Amino acid sequence: MAMFPSLEMRASGTPVPSAYHPRPKDTMASSPDVPLDTLTVDEGSRPAVDPTRWRALGVIAIAQLMVVLDASIVNLALPSAKASLGITDANQQWVITAYTLTFGGLLLLGGRVADYVGRKRAFMIGLIGFAAASALGGLAPSQGFLFAARGLQGAFAALLAPAALSLLTVTFHDPKERAKAFGVYGAISGGGAAIGLLLGGVLTEYLSWRWCLLVNAPIAIAAFLMAIPWVHESKAEGDTRYDVAGAVTATLGLVTLVYGFTKAAPKGLQDSAHWADGGTLVWFAAAAILLISFFVIENRVSNPLLPMRVLLDRNRGASYLVSLITGIGLFAMFLFLGLYLQVILHYSPVKAGFAFLPFSLGIILGAGVAANLLPRVGPKPLIVPGLIAGSVGLLLLARLTPDSEYLSHVLVPMVIISVGMAFVFIPVSSTALHAIGHHDAGVASAMINTSQQVGGALGTALLNTVAVTTSAAYLTANTALGQAATPVALTQGYTRAFAVGAAFLFTAAIVALFMLKVGKEAVLEDDVPVPVG
Repeated sequence: MAMFPSLEMRASGTPVPSAYHPRPKDTMASSPDVPLDTLTVDEGSRPAVDPTRWRALGVIAIAQLMVVLDASIVNLALPSAKASLGITDANQQWVITAYTLTFGGLLLLGGRVADYVGRKRAFMIGLIGFAAASALGGLAPSQGFLFAARGLQGAFAALLAPAALSLLTVTFHDPKERAKAFGVYGAISGGGAAIGLLLGGVLTEYLSWRWCLLVNAPIAIAAFLMAIPWVHESKAEGDTRYDVAGAVTATLGLVTLVYGFTKAAPKGLQDSAHWADGGTLVWFAAAAILLISFFVIENRVSNPLLPMRVLLDRNRGASYLVSLITGIGLFAMFLFLGLYLQVILHYSPVKAGFAFLPFSLGIILGAGVAANLLPRVGPKPLIVPGLIAGSVGLLLLARLTPDSEYLSHVLVPMVIISVGMAFVFIPVSSTALHAIGHHDAGVASAMINTSQQVGGALGTALLNTVAVTTSAAYLTANTALGQAATPVALTQGYTRAFAVGAAFLFTAAIVALFMLKVGKEAVLEDDVPVPVG
């Protein structure tokens, strides 16, 4: 497939991708629930303009916010949930990983389901399922019930998230409007985790930890009702058979890989990493076998779950890799800075939540700037400096001590990281869908979320291993200090994790610098072209 499709001129003199031809089953104008006379059709073969597109963006934004913040909203509620349901220290991780495991593991399948059954239909099923799973989790009578509900949330999020992003892709055609739409999406993707921490702290302190889950139900139902008139159907045409073997191997492979990293992490300060344990190695070996099998299957079947044309395009592949590495590194900020604020500085849940508010504001403000710059300068001049800024911010956090002040040592690095990440999320979302056909829009969208979620899950295990190992080493070397050594030991663990996270972000910057070749001309495409051949 050509990296940049050739252009032919309209009578108006506007270049259009020669590979693009509107398809009856793949345009909103032909959707059975959208009358043709409600859409404004541009001159020539330009795709129809949806008059409700900005309202649709609002609905999509609500859904994406729920999906993103639910990965973090329970973090500050975890102590209360443990006390309420008797969750042990060994099992507390499942409140978070049950969600991220099923979310990351099922995203590819969710993307294909959205493509084939209809993106609006999948979107609305995802909303109702997410509302129901959230209600079950909020009413959970036991820890096992809560873990199952969190896993069910992740499964419906895996259907909802790719449907939302692919709807965004097929709804906005004008380059400037698409940049603004991606700006909103990128701001939510980047700031949602911080908003989740804030909301989780407030709900836990003033209501109950259960409301961290129950709050999703009325929001999802409201989004469902608004989606009925404002979001329009689109689906892939052509071969719509499911790649069952690919779905099974990909899902089990990703879940097994993430669980292997979770098993490798130390269980406490007096424990050591379990990388060489037989049980851990079995999980890694199983993951390798399953993932290799997946790629073998995808190269042989006629209807692959992840077509290699989606993954092997240089710019899309670089975008997915950058997203994966960024997810690993950025978890250092959310996970360990939250622990530092509560465990070391003794912040209450709500105070710790508000302490993350500048991150969300930085993402929102940075997203506005990035959205305006993207059509002018292209993605690489934004992504590379953004990742470097994020790396610098994490290195500044790596200088924290138990006596550091929030205003002087936490706030400034947090703002630097947030603005830098805003310059990453928006163009990466755009380049990851560069030159993708409508038939593959769902799976390409799912790959963005898959890379982020898998990166975050791997980052949780890997950086936790780094932090706990560092803290244990300090305690061993300073036994004479007794209990006084604990705050210093914990802080050293957190800061070592920040430093490793900074290295990951810098690595992502190197990947973007040398692999991304797409320029602003691709961002200025009139529409998503359909690949030829």
